[in-house]
Amino acid sequence: MRLASFWVGEAVTAGVVVGDVVHPWLDGTTVLDLVRQGLEGALAAGADVVATSPSQPLAGLRLAPPLQPPSVRDFITFEQHVEGALRAVVEDATVPPEWYDAPAFYFTSPHALIGAQDDVAVPPGCELLDFELEVAAVVGCDGRDLLPAAAADALFGYTIFNDWSARDLQRREMKVGLGPCKGKDFASTLGPWLVTADELAPYLDADGRLGLTMAVQVNGRELGRDLLSNMAWTFPELLSYASRGALVRAGDVLGSGTCGSGCLAELWGRSGRQEPAALQPGDVVTMTVEGIGTITNRVVPGPTGGAVPRARPRR
Repeated sequence: MRLASFWVGEAVTAGVVVGDVVHPWLDGTTVLDLVRQGLEGALAAGADVVATSPSQPLAGLRLAPPLQPPSVRDFITFEQHVEGALRAVVEDATVPPEWYDAPAFYFTSPHALIGAQDDVAVPPGCELLDFELEVAAVVGCDGRDLLPAAAADALFGYTIFNDWSARDLQRREMKVGLGPCKGKDFASTLGPWLVTADELAPYLDADGRLGLTMAVQVNGRELGRDLLSNMAWTFPELLSYASRGALVRAGDVLGSGTCGSGCLAELWGRSGRQEPAALQPGDVVTMTVEGIGTITNRVVPGPTGGAVPRARPRR
């Protein structure tokens, strides 16, 4: 089942996508409400709304992010991406041994999520805007200290995740040692809808990885392609690690991390030059993931933001 959220005037409505139409909930039900019911309950509710709610064409609707998650964790699980992205900063860099020890992640803002067709404004001070092609899993229940087997049963569904990055801001701020902040919190695309886990079960391999083809184009030119099954850890392993000594909530989003060749920074690191060029206003970024769908965002000019005051020296 495919669960979408879309704008009707100033409000967001949830619906089930069937082919080229959507059957909306008319009682204010949200996709997050459905996720909190668990997969079995959501599938039953979806079947009921398809049978009883009048459909409307999907074309022409403005899609919102599928849900408003309590939190967003973004992992880094593709070895090819790690190596190439590091080389964009340090020539001949290699993957640090610590990366292999555990699936590292950072928290990004759930308030920065945008829909599958929304424009992306260049953030203040950014001259090196980049995309990042990922798939995100959505957690289907609250939990803590989940083992991988239990975590597999707790995954509700999947969607496409574009973790937009201001590379120049990110490189400067990460030298402080706390990870990315303003280089990441201006926009993250989630969409086009949430595909429930049962629908993607045929793509699972023997190791529990999803063999989905992922591809990204800029202005119609393909720049990256990979398989989601090249993740170093499975999504159940990511969820298990996220819940290790910590609470995860139904609706939490877990990003796979950027796939191999899924961003400009990796391409820059491998070639030793900034080619293709950083994104500019007018550029259109399109991402397609097998079994899920396509998202397309146009880059537009953003605010200047003014000067940032420097720290007062210690007295």
